[in-house]
Amino acid sequence: MKKPGLDAADIRILGAVQEHGQLSKTRLAEIANLSPTPCLERLNRLKAAGFIRGYHGEIALERICDFTQAVVTVSLRHHGRADFARFETFVQGRDEITECIATGGGMDYVLKTVTANLAAFQSLMQAMQEAELGIDRYMTYIASRTVKSGRPNLQKLATAARP
Repeated sequence: MKKPGLDAADIRILGAVQEHGQLSKTRLAEIANLSPTPCLERLNRLKAAGFIRGYHGEIALERICDFTQAVVTVSLRHHGRADFARFETFVQGRDEITECIATGGGMDYVLKTVTANLAAFQSLMQAMQEAELGIDRYMTYIASRTVKSGRPNLQKLATAARP
């Protein structure tokens, strides 16, 4: 698939939005090294083209409540389109599953979960088993702490991807 042509200014705008979220027109223009009106026009074009999915706050959950975070790898028994769709529909309907990545190789999916406690996590896993999703096996890894969490360096990634 051909990737759309983004220039360095577009990448700077997207990088600023990724790092800071919503910014004033003036502040975004300063970061992107553009004048405010053309910067806003570019931002609106990038939004309309679907490059910006939304704006989110990074909440310090550990300051609000105790929780249990786990990573679960899942392998399905069968690998038909319907098997994947059934599993992914289940995942989409569960708030406790905060991230799901389909993978190639030994496991089919990697899930990140956040629950109030270990009992709630166990209930999630029980519901997954009772839903008859065709799970062959799964491995659970309880997270003890987050060492690093972040987003990719957009500027570096976009530059490396160019021929």
